[in-house]
Amino acid sequence: MAKVKITDTILRDAHQSQAATRMRLDEMLPACEKLDKVGYFSLECWGGATFDSCLRFLNEDPWDRLRQLRKALPNTKLQMLLRGQNILGYKHYADDVVDYFVKKSIDNGIDIIRTFDALNDLRNMEKAVKATKAYNGIAEVAMSYTTSPVHTEEYFVKLAQEVESMGADLICIKDMAGLLLPYAAYSLIKKMKAHTKLPIVLHTHNTAGTGSMTILKAIEAGVDVVDTALSPLGGGTSQPATESLVAVLKGTEYDTGFDENLLAQLAEHFRGVAERLTKDGWRDPDKVLSVNAKALQYQVPGGMLSNLIGQLKQANAMDKYYAVLEEVPRVRKDFGYPPLVTPTSQIVGTQAVMNVLGGERYKMVTKESKGLLKGEYGRLPAPVNEEVRKKCIGDEKIITHRPADDIPPELEGYRKEIQQYSQQDEDVLSYALFPQVATKYFQWRQAQQLKADPAAYDKKDGTMPV
Repeated sequence: MAKVKITDTILRDAHQSQAATRMRLDEMLPACEKLDKVGYFSLECWGGATFDSCLRFLNEDPWDRLRQLRKALPNTKLQMLLRGQNILGYKHYADDVVDYFVKKSIDNGIDIIRTFDALNDLRNMEKAVKATKAYNGIAEVAMSYTTSPVHTEEYFVKLAQEVESMGADLICIKDMAGLLLPYAAYSLIKKMKAHTKLPIVLHTHNTAGTGSMTILKAIEAGVDVVDTALSPLGGGTSQPATESLVAVLKGTEYDTGFDENLLAQLAEHFRGVAERLTKDGWRDPDKVLSVNAKALQYQVPGGMLSNLIGQLKQANAMDKYYAVLEEVPRVRKDFGYPPLVTPTSQIVGTQAVMNVLGGERYKMVTKESKGLLKGEYGRLPAPVNEEVRKKCIGDEKIITHRPADDIPPELEGYRKEIQQYSQQDEDVLSYALFPQVATKYFQWRQAQQLKADPAAYDKKDGTMPV
């Protein structure tokens, strides 16, 4: 039995899950020299919500963050999370944008691209996976794990075989809501090992208090890589803690060989970061560290839960909280059992709130709910409730092909729109994903450059030089 390999999420999912993705680059860089010595399989440090957060809240260029991390971590593989055809945004993009984004991510330092699709529709991942391989990246394809009458062990084993046929290098079980229980994990991984040759990665969350046990059973079943997070931002809504797992495995056939003193020094650094995030109000230890076993019942991931609470508070309807939680599984069934992960978690959650507050189910329907029922997001895992579909979209045509086939090339159009602000090739991608947020950031960047060097400002056309 080989040693278990570990991907640490401290630089991405850990602070996304516990502190609204507010860790800054200047809090990451001082730890990089030590992180680079641990011997991790990889460090997840980019993608997910970090890109949006850098531009929107931190006045950081996400591409510059990636380049600096690459320089500071020369010996460790860097990993990102990509939402397939959605890239890091919330809609489908044209193939030329997906291709260029993957190319630039790899050019700037990413080694492993973990690609997922909320519906597990492989057609929505094929472009990203092909591009990853074409530009010499490592393609890790993730299956969004959930439970439902259609999401059986057989469903995931069959999906794993299809992922292998796609040309993936690794396959990830992405358990975003912490629904995969220990014995189910053992059985699923054993079966996947028997039916595919791909290395298997497990990503889970400790939201329901079961994540550490699930990881242990997965290791006994022969999983190749597990995701953990250094303890200051580990546990709870994040991944199980790295140091705890390393200690548990020490002296066994699965021993990671990690230096526990080195991990303790890293924990000390990130404890300071966690304290800052708590002090600034981005991290509420009571909420992010308490065990929420209700997640197993309602299948609501942590981020979705906080969205629901926010919507109910806004409507002054917190008394309807449990009614909404009970409505979520009903909406999900009507919509063909989509796994609850971005963006389907928001779509199903918002519709559940509207159904409860509106006094009549599907009296009010969001544009996104209609899009999901029309097939704009891809193929739903199970047949939808046709009565509900009729009520929501009438006789509108259902899309059965790959949604991105309807999107003409977009990159050149974005290039033209951004000309006055563009200072690097990557700016067009920041703009393509978040046009308003990126434009604000570019204006801020110009203002900073002007302050630093007034002479550089071109008085003729009012732009900064490239």
